[in-house]
Amino acid sequence: MFAVLKTGGKQYRVQSGDVLRVEKLAAAAGDTVQFNDILMVNATVGTPFVAGAGVQAEVIDQIKGDKVIHFVKRRRKHSSQRTKGHRQQLTLLRVTDILEKGAEKSGVMAAIGAGSAPAVAEAPKKAAPKKAAPKAEPKAEAPKKPEPKAEAPKKAAPKKAAPKADAAADDLKKLSGVGPALEKKLLAAGVTTFAQIAAWGDAEIAEFDEKLSFKGRIEREGWVEQAKALAAEKE
Repeated sequence: MFAVLKTGGKQYRVQSGDVLRVEKLAAAAGDTVQFNDILMVNATVGTPFVAGAGVQAEVIDQIKGDKVIHFVKRRRKHSSQRTKGHRQQLTLLRVTDILEKGAEKSGVMAAIGAGSAPAVAEAPKKAAPKKAAPKAEPKAEAPKKPEPKAEAPKKAAPKKAAPKADAAADDLKKLSGVGPALEKKLLAAGVTTFAQIAAWGDAEIAEFDEKLSFKGRIEREGWVEQAKALAAEKE
């Protein structure tokens, strides 16, 4: 007997006793989990899933996949390159049983991806019985209040002046891709000189990318290398 199950956005054809690696599940080694998204069992094809079918498996261990190297190089006037390594978190498990029917009554913990929690259905709330509206009694007319005096128009608050560069500040618009708008953002964040930008490391670049929503502009435009050259010219 074989089945085709779906987990972590992938499909796996399994038989009892098979050992496979799947996207990390929220389970510990030794736990038994059950996959309920079954696309096919033997000759029965689901629409999209086979009702009542399930695949049970025992978690062997939580492991990591092989390292994947991601290399990016940009050939421009201010070239840059970056290398990153990544190891995907996986769950190693052994298929113990394939159920054609009755999987929903097995009582085995459902296989759920790490970081997601099972949705708990809330019990329907009973509607409170409606009370009969009391009969409205005739109200005595209240004396008319004098009309309020028209208030004088409020003066508009003065607009805050944009942050001005200090006398000793550098012209940050000399950096590639920096215009008046980006210069204002940098000045507001306390960045006024080329020397400050030239001293940035990976942590500072990531901080300003997120803080000022530069979306990789710092590294893409090569601001650090430009700032070093401009600071040297200033000296």
